[in-house]
Amino acid sequence: MLDLNRLKALHAVAVYGSIGAAAEALLVTPSAISQQLAKLERETGAVLIERNGRGVRLTDAAGLLAEHAERILALVETAEADFEALRGEVVGRLTVAAFPTAARGILPRALSLMKARHPDLGVVLYEREPERQIREVARGEIDLAVVQDWLNRPMALPEGLSRTALLDDVADVVVPSGHPLARKPGVRMSDLAGDCWISSTPGTVCHDFLIFLLRSEEHEPQIVCMADEYPTQLALVAAGHGCALIPRLGRGALPDGVEVLSIQPPPTRRIYAVWRSDAARRPAIRAAVDALASTCSELPAG
Repeated sequence: MLDLNRLKALHAVAVYGSIGAAAEALLVTPSAISQQLAKLERETGAVLIERNGRGVRLTDAAGLLAEHAERILALVETAEADFEALRGEVVGRLTVAAFPTAARGILPRALSLMKARHPDLGVVLYEREPERQIREVARGEIDLAVVQDWLNRPMALPEGLSRTALLDDVADVVVPSGHPLARKPGVRMSDLAGDCWISSTPGTVCHDFLIFLLRSEEHEPQIVCMADEYPTQLALVAAGHGCALIPRLGRGALPDGVEVLSIQPPPTRRIYAVWRSDAARRPAIRAAVDALASTCSELPAG
């Protein structure tokens, strides 16, 4: 009989392309993955892994077995979810990922709610960027993710994932106190399009949205500083190096030397909870989504 853990190891190598990456995803050592594969080769009587330079490649037999393993693991997850639903108990272990400002602005309260309501549920939180979260949920490495998109840059979900909206989070432009538009009501992005800007690094959701927003005003953005942490961006604004688009969620106290401009129409991002559809019946998933929704409903409007 094929061992489920060995099939999981083979499937991880097929998905991630290497023993090291599979080990990282499954939170084990590379030698543990190699041992599982060696035992699986003995069980099947087939060569599954061949050396390919410094790495490995799957044989045709391994590819076929990995396809079956994917279906078997999905069936096991469905069976576990159905069994948990039958018992109706919120127990076990739940892995949750959130992007940085949600991890700071939503998850502390949501985790406290889950702990108070369901003391037998163990929750592990990871801070992740949205694109990585989606991949990890789809692959079954994370049970639930808190992700974001901007209203005019919607995020497409892969097949097999479900989501629910949690919060609409407005962003403001933060400028140095001496900026000509400081304290002016009704500012539009076109009024700021020629300014210097401070942004997160290219490829991140917020950077790409700022570029899109400024180019929609027919101005090529002048990005002069790039930093992924909002406190760093705010410090650069306070020092007079440019403007920054800062969401309100998890923003914290503002430093001296800056002013907040409310933009019309307000740039808004939508925050979602995302999980695998096969696991939707798990009481732990429903409990976590309820806690996240309760937390978001108590946040200040906008």
